Amino acid sequence: MAHQTPLGSSASHVSCLDLWREKNDQLVRQAKVAQDSSLPMRRQQLAQDALEGLRGLLCSLRGLPATVSVLPLELTVICNFITLRANLAQGFTEDLAQDIQQGLERVLETQGQLEARLEHGLWGLWDSTLRVSSLLPELLPALHHLAGLQAALWLTTNRLGDLTLLLQTLTVSQSRASEDMLLLLKTWRPPAEESDAPLTLQDARGLRDVLLTAFAYRQGLQELITGSLPKALSSLHEAASGLCPRSLLVQVYTALGTCLRKMGSPQRALLYLVAALKEGSTWGPPLLEASRLYQQLGNIAAEIESLELLVEALSITRIPEARQLLIEVELLLPQPDPASPLHCGTQSQAKYLLASRCLQTGRAADAAEHYLDLLALLLDGSEPKFSPPPCPPGPCVPELFLEAAAALIQAGRAQDALTVCEELLSRTSFLLPKRPRLWEDARRRTKESPHCSHWVSATHLLQGQAWVQLGAQKEAISEYSRCLELLFRATPKDKEQGPQGLLPAVSRGVRQIWHYNSFRQLPSLVVDWNGWPLARIPKPYRTSFSVCRCAQTLRRLDRRDEATALWRRLEAQTELPQENTAWSLPLYLETCLGWIRPPDRETLCEEFQTSGDS
Repeated sequence: MAHQTPLGSSASHVSCLDLWREKNDQLVRQAKVAQDSSLPMRRQQLAQDALEGLRGLLCSLRGLPATVSVLPLELTVICNFITLRANLAQGFTEDLAQDIQQGLERVLETQGQLEARLEHGLWGLWDSTLRVSSLLPELLPALHHLAGLQAALWLTTNRLGDLTLLLQTLTVSQSRASEDMLLLLKTWRPPAEESDAPLTLQDARGLRDVLLTAFAYRQGLQELITGSLPKALSSLHEAASGLCPRSLLVQVYTALGTCLRKMGSPQRALLYLVAALKEGSTWGPPLLEASRLYQQLGNIAAEIESLELLVEALSITRIPEARQLLIEVELLLPQPDPASPLHCGTQSQAKYLLASRCLQTGRAADAAEHYLDLLALLLDGSEPKFSPPPCPPGPCVPELFLEAAAALIQAGRAQDALTVCEELLSRTSFLLPKRPRLWEDARRRTKESPHCSHWVSATHLLQGQAWVQLGAQKEAISEYSRCLELLFRATPKDKEQGPQGLLPAVSRGVRQIWHYNSFRQLPSLVVDWNGWPLARIPKPYRTSFSVCRCAQTLRRLDRRDEATALWRRLEAQTELPQENTAWSLPLYLETCLGWIRPPDRETLCEEFQTSGDS
């Protein structure tokens, strides 16, 4: 014991520093061994053991007074600990910010300036630390490394103001006045580490490259969403040329394709989409964008094929690639946003997109099959409740039933359409009030009943059309009558009721379809409703019914020119809004209206003028 060196002596200090450095290097090597392991469980265990070892080493270093000679190692251990922990947690947490703060406080402690910055928060700490760093050149590599981790944390939490100030301070001699984040990141030159410096999992320059790519991609995607297309193109090119892993390169190329398509360069866009498909196995986003591109070009066959491949791609369960134990670009990106043009959704959402596009492009037989497949998927999920129409990318479940029924009718499968309608009625009709006087109370109590009434009325409308296709006029008249009765009870007073004016749009669509059928296919329906007093008919419909009755009377009196003029007046009243207005119709009603589009309307007037009494 007499020959042992006291703990406080210089020789003991150097000896401990060497041991701590050796421990740091051993833990970094252990983490890199874990990174190369092909066994997930062993990889996780080795990485976790390395993390705990770094935590213990950091506690040992913090147990001593802060000294300039030990701080380079201590800051390096902090950087390794934060890097490994953020990777294992797949994100930055608040306690990592505390580790950064303690590291900065230790630097200021060596200069006796700790109290001067307490009221300024984390940015005040950085400002004070970087001001004194010129007096501590041996700390600069580790401080820049720590600053890179701080930049990553602020980027993921959208504290871009603080991040800009930090980068301006780090690049004070090059671009102090600049607020361009990309320029600041490009200008930032972290000092090179000495050859005998402690080992790091990731050096400051590599972290700077990751930050540059991540910010360029984030900014490019945001500019794409907001419509700043030239700026988006520049930012995305910057991301593609940076430290971009293959999985992210697929996203970047797809975003470039989207940007070029919107800028009117479809051929260049297609080249990027092909490159995205070749780059990796994440095929969903480029296939979805390819379908949009082909739709814009009017190539329906290629659009449908792209959507079919999209459905197939989303049905494949892929094993994610093992990530490196570093701060990677993906770690600094926000969670996928459903509003993003790169969001391709789930397999069922892609299946709906395929079915609806088939229906819109006249591929009724294919649309019917896709809708039936989609309904089978949804019914297997046993959804107990239907909610009001949600946000994109698809409609609510009742509207899927209605679109499926419309597709089946379009495909000549009226009996199957009736089956689908009956299934929908069994799930929704019980939600309707049983007595007319309860309707107003129901509208005040819940938002579901008004939507439900229009779903049910549209169901009866489609059932009526199916019976017409089957040649069963009596059943058709009955279904159309039920449709009108529900519309009359549930007509909204507020024309903006429902998402984007859905309810009035449905009312007007059903009304226009009914007018057509009442005069051409089922003239006795008007006669059946002629006995209704106008007081029982809602105001939005009274004029139309008065015109209907008057036109029927004029036709029986053989005053066909006057009757035709009244019909044209009725047509003008029931014209639907243009497509660019908020009153766009649901797809199932658009499909119904497609059955009576011109030239049918013009020939209808001629038939009305020449036909005999009903």
